[in-house]
Amino acid sequence: MFNFFKKTSEVDKLQKQYEKLMKEWHALSTTNRGESDKKYAEAQKLQDRIEQLQKK
Repeated sequence: MFNFFKKTSEVDKLQKQYEKLMKEWHALSTTNRGESDKKYAEAQKLQDRIEQLQKK
C-alpha cells in the first residue's frame, strides 16, 4: 500500500529493462538471429551497468 510513495532506484529500473530485453532476445532467437544478437548485446551492456552501480 505504501509502495506508491517509494521511489524506484536506478538499479531497479535497469533490472526491469534488462529483463524486458532478455525476453525479446529469447523470442527473436528462433526467428531472426541478427536482431537477437543485437538485443543480447544491449542486455549485456545493461548488466554491466547494473554491476557497476551495485559495487558503489
